[in-house]
Amino acid sequence: MTFKDKLQAYIQLTRFDKPVGIELLLWPTLWGVLLAAMGQAQQRGMTAALPSIKVFAIFALGAIFMRAAGCAINDFADRKVDGHVTRTKGRPLADGRLSGKEAVAAFLVLVLLSASLLFFLPIAVFYWSLGAVVLAFIYPFMKRYTHLPQVFLAAAFGWAIPMSYVAVQGAPDIWCWLLFLAYMCWTVAYDTQYAMADREDDLKIGVKSTAILFGRYDVIIISILQMLFLLIMGVVMWHYFAPTTLGVTPVFGLALVAMMFAKQNSACASRNPLACFQAFLANIWVGRYVFALIAVTCIWTTLNG
Repeated sequence: MTFKDKLQAYIQLTRFDKPVGIELLLWPTLWGVLLAAMGQAQQRGMTAALPSIKVFAIFALGAIFMRAAGCAINDFADRKVDGHVTRTKGRPLADGRLSGKEAVAAFLVLVLLSASLLFFLPIAVFYWSLGAVVLAFIYPFMKRYTHLPQVFLAAAFGWAIPMSYVAVQGAPDIWCWLLFLAYMCWTVAYDTQYAMADREDDLKIGVKSTAILFGRYDVIIISILQMLFLLIMGVVMWHYFAPTTLGVTPVFGLALVAMMFAKQNSACASRNPLACFQAFLANIWVGRYVFALIAVTCIWTTLNG
């Protein structure tokens, strides 16, 4: 195998060729950074403030590295089953282009790159990061033992939120955990859509998922999780933005997210694998839009008092 082929295999292993997953982790991480800065400002009697560029950049890079690390260890965990699933049989471990040892090595290198960023943050963030590493390592294996691997994925991806609060405020608060819970609801919902696309293959090979657990109630439960996300996010945004000049106006911006969810669930109702996968992909726009809504509000209130 040439160097170019090997490099391409590593890019596919870490999914740098498919940035959708990066964004699904990146945007919520930055929600946390922005809202933590808002909370810190309000604790000091200010209306609003923006996070430092340093903290913003560190968490953005950390999200990118840890998502890639999660993909590497996920492919290692699934190396014996990916070849039996239509959508994943071309992955580099499934087709033999990379070995299990190379995947584990890639995971460790990416975790170390993420860890190197912690030198620029308070020591408390390091201790909290250990939870992220443990969750990132174990969640790919959960589909062997529980029908709730999506919950472990959500916790692994969402752990950056309490870490951002520790970095900015010194410790997570109730609003941090509500934001984390909202993110958990959204992630379990969209990863169930993802699992619906693979449900038939997963049933054949004995892999567990929420899509299998929920059965014919899958779309209903996804809808409930999405409604919980909207409700909790609305409460969190009301807390941070009601005291500002914009008041509760940004909360009403979540109405567009509700419309996005309705369109996704209409597609998933067919249970067609491609339609379910497209619904999953559409969540990238949810992440982008909510980030833009929070970022614009934070910038506006900071500049206009």
